[in-house]
Amino acid sequence: MTGARRSARAGLGRAAVGAARGIARSFAEEPNLRIQGVVAVAALALSLWLGAGTAVVAVCCALVIGSELLNTALERLADALHPEPNALVGAAKDAAAGAVLVCAVTAVLVGLLSMGPALLERLRGWMA
Repeated sequence: MTGARRSARAGLGRAAVGAARGIARSFAEEPNLRIQGVVAVAALALSLWLGAGTAVVAVCCALVIGSELLNTALERLADALHPEPNALVGAAKDAAAGAVLVCAVTAVLVGLLSMGPALLERLRGWMA
């Protein structure tokens, strides 16, 4: 193995450790991220139980959690650079929160479309 390859792998390893540290810290400090994590696990469990839409649900969960992580990063950076109230900083934070909301609402709609028919079928079976 060449030195450049070894160095690239070491850099990738450090990046992965840093990313994992950022995810863990965000989960520890951000209540909304913990709620989204619980909802993601529940949605994935439901999709597996129903045998419907698991890949689509997994992608939607990743998009919601990813957007929340980006929102958290933007908020922390904005607060560090400009701790006093500022209209532009507030607008940027609101826009990032709006992006999370768009992803979350879309994920719910996709979940309903991908799992709804199978869930209705299960419910009909129980009621019959």
